[in-house]
Amino acid sequence: MRYWLMKSEPSDVSIDDLASFPGQSVDWYGVRNYQARNFMRDQMQLGDGVLFYHSNCAEPGIVGIAEVSKLAYPDRLQFIEGHKYYDPKATPESPRWFNVDVKLVRKTRLLSLQEMRETPELQNLRILQRGNRLSITPVDPQDWEFIMGLLN
Repeated sequence: MRYWLMKSEPSDVSIDDLASFPGQSVDWYGVRNYQARNFMRDQMQLGDGVLFYHSNCAEPGIVGIAEVSKLAYPDRLQFIEGHKYYDPKATPESPRWFNVDVKLVRKTRLLSLQEMRETPELQNLRILQRGNRLSITPVDPQDWEFIMGLLN
């Protein structure tokens, strides 16, 4: 089992949106970074743990726990001409972009970016590294366990 931190802008899909969706599940669409795509396509497995993170908002941070509920498949939005995630180089026969489905496990208290920065035990968390802008990052098992302790 692996663990991931996955960023979502709450104006697009918030933790409350996820809680209201059928099956409390969402396709993690719109990733247009090759490294993040490769994490989903090549490494994520069913049941992997996900820290649901609100980004690009007043108070960014972890707001819930989710899990990978469907393995990688082509992101449908790459094929819709005129859509902001359209990719003219992608075809159904040769898709470029993939997503997984993520299912809510539970909402949590906000573990803010500031609190994470102030917690020495989390100093190696990739989201806290200078220059990291990836929307999906792996989380080490010991960091996952520590964060679970903070959220309980």
